[in-house]
Amino acid sequence: MEITLQQPCPTFLEQEKINQSQLWNASLVFKAAEKIQLVAPSGSGKTSFIHFLYGLRKDFRGNILFNNKNINYFSAEETASFRSSQLSIVFQDLRLFANHSVAENIQVKKNLNSFEGALPIAEMAERLGMGSKLSQLAGICSYGEQQRIAIIRALQQSFEYLILDEPFSHLDDANSRKAMTMIEEEVAKRNAGIIFADLSEVAYFKADKIVRL
Repeated sequence: MEITLQQPCPTFLEQEKINQSQLWNASLVFKAAEKIQLVAPSGSGKTSFIHFLYGLRKDFRGNILFNNKNINYFSAEETASFRSSQLSIVFQDLRLFANHSVAENIQVKKNLNSFEGALPIAEMAERLGMGSKLSQLAGICSYGEQQRIAIIRALQQSFEYLILDEPFSHLDDANSRKAMTMIEEEVAKRNAGIIFADLSEVAYFKADKIVRL
């Protein structure tokens, strides 16, 4: 899948921040299977951009196209289908179901549109130190544990691009690297791309392109 940005720009962002950005009001193409590192300080519109991509917000000028189709004109059905098969995401606020178990939180994605070649849930959980937590309620897990749940959940579905919004903010370096290794393995199976957004460059993510927001 190719993502084309035709001078997107939030309607609410200060002109000074827009002028400093390599993304806002720019024309960019993220090619199929490309790894993009989006470096964005707080207040630059990073999470807003991710919400634009996922179709959660429309308060921007310009156009965002997936395979030459403008997302502003997607129907509700097209948006739902797109999210279940072409775009997977780890939100900054994670969006877990606190009163459901870790396993149930992950399984919901697998039920919607699983990727046949993905590692089993139990194996992913074991690799990220969550093997003993699968029956525990997600709401009583630490934030770092919840980030690992969200990562595993995102990797269970089919996708052509994986979007990560500060996915390791509460993980130590060792766990971050383990998670990144597993992410890259699963992305390679799908021949998919990554948009990795964080406050600064992440050295162990080998990006094809760095865009400073």
